[in-house]
Amino acid sequence: MHTRVRAPRSGGRRGPAHEAHQRGLELRLHGARIRLPLPARELRPVVLHHGEVGPARHGRKIGSRGGGNQATQPVVAFDKTRFFGVRLAGPETPSPVPAPSHPEPSALRKAIAALADHRSLGEHETAAAFGVVMRGEATPAEIAALLMGLRVKGETADEVAGAARALRQAMIPVEVDGASLVDTCGTGGGAVSTFNISTAAAFVAAGAGAVVAKHGNRSFTSKCGSADVLEALGVSISMDAAEAARVLREACVTFLFAPNFHPAIKHAAPVRRELAISTVLNLVGPLANPARVRRQVIGVADRDRAPLMAAALARLGTEHALVVHARVGMDEISPLGVTDVWEVRGAVVSTWELDAVRFGLGSRDVTALAGVDPAGNAARIERLLADGRDDPDGHAAVVLNAGAAIYVAGLSPTYSDGVARAQSALRSGDGHQALERLRRATSTSESRPRPHPAP
Repeated sequence: MHTRVRAPRSGGRRGPAHEAHQRGLELRLHGARIRLPLPARELRPVVLHHGEVGPARHGRKIGSRGGGNQATQPVVAFDKTRFFGVRLAGPETPSPVPAPSHPEPSALRKAIAALADHRSLGEHETAAAFGVVMRGEATPAEIAALLMGLRVKGETADEVAGAARALRQAMIPVEVDGASLVDTCGTGGGAVSTFNISTAAAFVAAGAGAVVAKHGNRSFTSKCGSADVLEALGVSISMDAAEAARVLREACVTFLFAPNFHPAIKHAAPVRRELAISTVLNLVGPLANPARVRRQVIGVADRDRAPLMAAALARLGTEHALVVHARVGMDEISPLGVTDVWEVRGAVVSTWELDAVRFGLGSRDVTALAGVDPAGNAARIERLLADGRDDPDGHAAVVLNAGAAIYVAGLSPTYSDGVARAQSALRSGDGHQALERLRRATSTSESRPRPHPAP
C-alpha cells in the first residue's frame, strides 16, 4: 500500500482501502462502471477527495468490486493518493460547458425589425427576406408585417429591386432569348378603369415586327384582366414553359399566365387578399417576366411609385424600357392630357412628357376608354384590330401604347416613328394577323396530350 494511503482503525477489521488494494476498485461515474485495477505502474497523480475524482467534480461513489465492502459515504479515509496503470480522470481543466444555443433570426425577422425602426432595407436584405416568403417558410403574420412595414415606410428602389429578384429566383423560367423580346403590362389599380389597351397594343406591336412575351394575370383591381380578355378572344392561357416557348417561335407572340410561372407567390396570396391594398408585390409582378425580357413598357397607376419602378428596372439589367403614368389616372399612355414617361436605358433614367395631341391622336373624353366585362372588351379589341375606324378613342389609345412597345423593341429610332409604325400595322391588318397566329398556336397546344406524372 502506498505510504500516503491509510486505512481507518477498525479493530482489526480491514477497511475499504485494503479491500480496494487487494480486489480492485469500481468507479461509478455518471452511471458508468469502470474497473480500476491495482497495483499499477506509472501514471500521474489523481486526486480523490470526499468521493470525488480529478478536480473534485466528477466522482460519485467508490466501492469494492463484487458487492463486498462498499463505501456508501465519501471515502474520507482517502486523503490524497496515487493510482497507477489506469487513468481515472482526464485533464485537470474541466471541459467547457457549451452555452445554450439560440436560433439565429431569419432574414425575414431581421427585415421586419429594421422596418419597425423605420429603417430602409438594402437590395440583398430585401431579396433574402422575400426569399423566405417565396419558400413558404413565413407565417401570415410575418408576411403581413413585411408588406405593411414597406408600405407604411414607403418602398425604396432597392427594396423593389430586391423583391423582384426574389420573385425571379423562385419563378419557372421560359427558356428563350429574352434580349429581343418586349412586354407590355401595367400594375393595375388606376383611377380610370379602361379596356385592355396594353393587350391590344401587344398584338399591334407583334404585327409591326416585335417579338412579344406578354406577361399577365386575371383581374384583381378592374373588371377584366389580360388573362380574362385573352380567354374571351379564344386564346388558351394554360401553357407551361415549353409550350409558351413553342408558341412564341411559331406566332412571334405568346402569353405567360402569371400563376403558371410564379407558384411561389401563392404563399402570400391569402395575406394580400385580406390586406386588400396595393403593396410592393403589385410592383414586382411586371418586373418578373418569366421570359426574362429586358425591353418593356410598364404602366403605373400611382405616380409616386413610377420613379421607383424606373430605378428598379435600372438595377435589374434592363436594356430599354418606358415607365408611364397618365395624369388622368391611367396606367397606360393616354390619348387625353399628358402622360409622364420615365425612360430607362441600361442604368440611366431620363424623364419626359408625352402629349397625344402632338401626334394627332388626342381624345376629349376619357370615359370613352372605359372597360366592361371580358366578352365586351374582347369584342372591342377584335373590332379595333380588324378596322378600328368606328372607335377613334380606342384606336388612339392602342396606337400610342403600341408605338412605345415598337420603340423599346428597337424597331424604331424614336417614339414618334414607333407610333407611325403602329398606325401602319393597325391599318394593314397585321395586328389582327398576330392575334390569329396566337389563336392557332395555342389551339394546337390545347390539342396536344399532356404527359401524366409517373406513379
